Amino acid sequence: MTTILMIPGLNGSGPAHWQTYWEELMPSAMRVVQADWDRPRKKPWMATLVAAIAEHPDSILVAHSLGCALVANTVKEHPDLPVRSAMLVSPSDPDDLDLIEDPLRDFAPMPRLHFPFRSIVVASEDDPYVTITRARFFATRWGAEFVDVGRKGHINADSALGDWPEGQAILKRLTG
Repeated sequence: MTTILMIPGLNGSGPAHWQTYWEELMPSAMRVVQADWDRPRKKPWMATLVAAIAEHPDSILVAHSLGCALVANTVKEHPDLPVRSAMLVSPSDPDDLDLIEDPLRDFAPMPRLHFPFRSIVVASEDDPYVTITRARFFATRWGAEFVDVGRKGHINADSALGDWPEGQAILKRLTG
């Protein structure tokens, strides 16, 4: 069974977040746990992600928000990681100083390289942390399929998606 690595962003994903529901629903899903969810630092977070991938080679990455910038930065530094595919949801834009909080700027600039594995970027038209145009730009640069899910905010707990069946259907396209 392929491992699904859940990669939350700033503050982790709380009990009402779809990533948390997915971990409960999917036996092969597990969270990549950072030492400090409130003060993200690129290098330590990357080291944690690299270790999780090394422990679970050929895994599927499911990242949210800052987790997407983490994946992009990790791929830039470690292009040979044994990753099967990635679902990148609501990628926050660390380059937009008007939208992003100070701690997230450590992840700037957002890497703009083609990922060496299949990926899908999922974005919302009214996300306060990335414009739909910018999310589509990231998808193009990363060589990812792009999915616009309409107006769902930051696609997080505040969006009240529960276990987010639409997202599960998108993930199924990566898992086969």
